[in-house]
Amino acid sequence: MDTCDVLIIGGGLIGCASAWHLARTGASVALVEAGDINAGASGQNAGSLHFQMERRFLENGDALADQAARIVALNRLAIKDWRGIEQELGVDLHVAQHGGLMVAETPEQVALLESKTRREVAEGLATVLLDGDAARDLCPALGPRVLAASYLADEGHADPRALGPALAAAARAAGARLTTRSRVEALGKRTGGGFDAVVSDANGSRTIHASQVLVAAGAWTPMICALANLHMPLFPVGLLMNASERTTPILPHLIQHVGRRLSMKQAHAGNILIGGGWPALLAQKPGGGFDLNARATVLPESRSANLRAAIDVVPAVGQLNLIRSWTGVTTISADQLPIVGEIGRMPGFFVAGGGSAFTLGLTFARLIARAMSGTAVPELDVLSPNRFNHLNSFMG
Repeated sequence: MDTCDVLIIGGGLIGCASAWHLARTGASVALVEAGDINAGASGQNAGSLHFQMERRFLENGDALADQAARIVALNRLAIKDWRGIEQELGVDLHVAQHGGLMVAETPEQVALLESKTRREVAEGLATVLLDGDAARDLCPALGPRVLAASYLADEGHADPRALGPALAAAARAAGARLTTRSRVEALGKRTGGGFDAVVSDANGSRTIHASQVLVAAGAWTPMICALANLHMPLFPVGLLMNASERTTPILPHLIQHVGRRLSMKQAHAGNILIGGGWPALLAQKPGGGFDLNARATVLPESRSANLRAAIDVVPAVGQLNLIRSWTGVTTISADQLPIVGEIGRMPGFFVAGGGSAFTLGLTFARLIARAMSGTAVPELDVLSPNRFNHLNSFMG
């Protein structure tokens, strides 16, 4: 039987970064990934570093917005983590933090922008509210429809396809064992403490005994938790991303929208990447349920609406050719906030997932590693899975 201090299930950003941090403390770490490193949402997203509150937290009333404002403290930590990651890893990840603008096109959206900015400033985020002309002075590519924008100098973007492999290499260099194409078939508490996981691959199956477990498997996290007899209220969401042809530098900032689904930035190679939360159609299993092993389908109406929003905000985008649309599958929690931390009903069992995992993933991993090393991490209290303890109150 294999043994380790920590078993990490999932080879995306959070899993690999957690393995890196834990291995550097001297812990023996085994990471298993059912597919390939960075093959899920960690490598399929568009790479936005959006430290302002996302539109999805603002469109469902003040109660959710007030709750979401509590994670701004984590956003401040994430800004520092992103500013230092290339030096720490010694890898060019095309991290560009040249600032971000969240725009508004109607008086109602301006009011929402003002409310959002007040919440952020109260939580210590250096967001500045600009009128439309001031926003265009800062970013001339913005069109005349923009009435106002909130600006945060720390926002930007990075290359998600480079980050995961770099973190995996750093984790291996620190002593972690990373295994791909290895699927967890069973997972349970062990009499006397710790956990046993049955892992299968092309060569058969083996059992890994770990003192602690971290599940960071993206859309597959609920199924892994179910193996341990735990409900985890994370739900798969198919999302659309688009890329234009390469063009000269026109958009140094991350652009978001307070009232429409839009995120936009210019990648290192010159392409304009356009997304913002437009849905893609999840694949279905023949007997019912979602097939997470199949790629979600592009919805033409999502693509056209996404591109329309982009052109309305940055008219120059309308002169470019669209060269690619792709889909990815992420997760959202029942209350839209990420779920990160130890499950109180099962000590030693940690989970991380539920959105914002690219922007906040480095910070989640660093804080989880601290928590798994025995240090109190109050910064994660707002995201604790224990807010859903009632779902597991009937579990054995």
